[in-house]
Amino acid sequence: MNDLPESQFPETSMVTLQQHIMGQQRYHPTATGEFSWLLSGLTQATKIISAKVRRAGLVDILGATGNENIQGEVVQKLDIFANEILMKCLSYRGNVGILASEENENPIILHDSGAAGRYIVLFDPLDGSSNIDCNMPIGTIFSVLERQNTGFGPRDSMADILQPGLKQRAAGYVIYGSSTILVYTTGQGVHMFTLDPASGAFLLSRENMKIPEDGLIYSVNESNYTRFDSDVQEYLVKIKKSEKPRYNSRYVGALVADFHRTLLKGGIFMYPSTSDAPKGKLRMLYECSPMAFLAEQAGGMATDGKQSILEKIPGALHERSPLFIGSKNQVEEALSFTNKTK
Repeated sequence: MNDLPESQFPETSMVTLQQHIMGQQRYHPTATGEFSWLLSGLTQATKIISAKVRRAGLVDILGATGNENIQGEVVQKLDIFANEILMKCLSYRGNVGILASEENENPIILHDSGAAGRYIVLFDPLDGSSNIDCNMPIGTIFSVLERQNTGFGPRDSMADILQPGLKQRAAGYVIYGSSTILVYTTGQGVHMFTLDPASGAFLLSRENMKIPEDGLIYSVNESNYTRFDSDVQEYLVKIKKSEKPRYNSRYVGALVADFHRTLLKGGIFMYPSTSDAPKGKLRMLYECSPMAFLAEQAGGMATDGKQSILEKIPGALHERSPLFIGSKNQVEEALSFTNKTK
């Protein structure tokens, strides 16, 4: 059989995630390879999770455990599996000092003194897990911070964790859908990789992604409409009545899936505060902040309706926040309603 000419293969299809990460190190003169070692732990874990998700209907891993997590949410069996795999894969990396998860009340301190443990990894192990039994897209979200005190001696772990999103060293997500896709940034653009089942490698499929400045899709849980603030209601009425341009509504109910569509197609995803959740519902550190980092690196915007998500200083590990994220023009339009002086 004749080989296909090399020109018939897209150049990006042969670039693995590991190769891309190593290439990104040229933007960080002090990088020593530690960072790529950390991210390889994340990719190893998400490959295992992806394989388990695809076999979930064949093994006893669908359904709820009967317990609730620290957020008061029903824990699914796959939630526990994903959390344990991420903890194991990352704890073997000697340069990870702290792990923090949606599923754990307190952070896991791996290294509290000495030169080890330079990085902090925060994650939502399985975003959208209520969709699992319906075979809808779910995902993993992660954020990487660097500890403020990297020398010897004891450290203030919570002070290290509670950093604004502007301090993130990396952020990204993996979506487990019709294919398994990883999207990440280290502050040098947003890049997308697709897991190749044959080779087991994440291969570059899009580089330097950009959110369209305008989009015609709005995404929000409209069942909460009567509980939204009046300014959010006014904004929704405005865009729903708009004919030129005419907006379409799309809502999956998993932040990973809704944001991924917004990243590709443009528009706005909203999870405003409500009368029964006045501080919002999404978690700042491992949901809003990493997605905001990705959005802004792709030319979009992310705000809580008053200020930039990346500038907010969190006060607690599981702090919640409203979120308006997506195309620059749509988020600015929403802000013209939500940021009115009252």
